[in-house]
Amino acid sequence: MPTFDTPPERGKPSRILTKDDAIQVWFMKWDGWLQSRIAAHFDTNQGRISEVINLKRHPSAYEAALYRRGRAA
Repeated sequence: MPTFDTPPERGKPSRILTKDDAIQVWFMKWDGWLQSRIAAHFDTNQGRISEVINLKRHPSAYEAALYRRGRAA
């Protein structure tokens, strides 16, 4: 009789984004990436990406990303 074990990835909580991740999210957003693709890149859900973009999580990352982007240009 076959067993139906759930894969280890199933039910795993979303990855928690760091401030550096949030800065990278801004770069990707400005480069035209879709939120769903950004979420897939970081192995998290779209809600976490939305929190970064709506300044609810790591709000200082926006200013840091602006500074880094300006410094790199």
